[in-house]
Amino acid sequence: MLSKMEGMKQQFEEIKIKLENISVIGESDNGTCKVIVNGNRIIKEIAINETFQISASKSEIEFAVQQACNRALEQASRVEQTEMSHAAIGLLPGLG
Repeated sequence: MLSKMEGMKQQFEEIKIKLENISVIGESDNGTCKVIVNGNRIIKEIAINETFQISASKSEIEFAVQQACNRALEQASRVEQTEMSHAAIGLLPGLG
């Protein structure tokens, strides 16, 4: 049982490393803001369209950034869940 737990811990660490190298993108509705997040839900980049940045109000920019961040984080969460599900199926026969 202890060796199985160690195997699970090692597999989860490997998944965490794999997720570190997966990037997902979230964009605002109008495409003026793009956020790149890795599979561990760490924000790697925020890009705001320069024209939008100059012409938009503070609240419009904040909303676009918030929307893009939330979308990227939702995608990252789905990627993480998928990876964890695959790991669980491999470790616990009968779940697949």
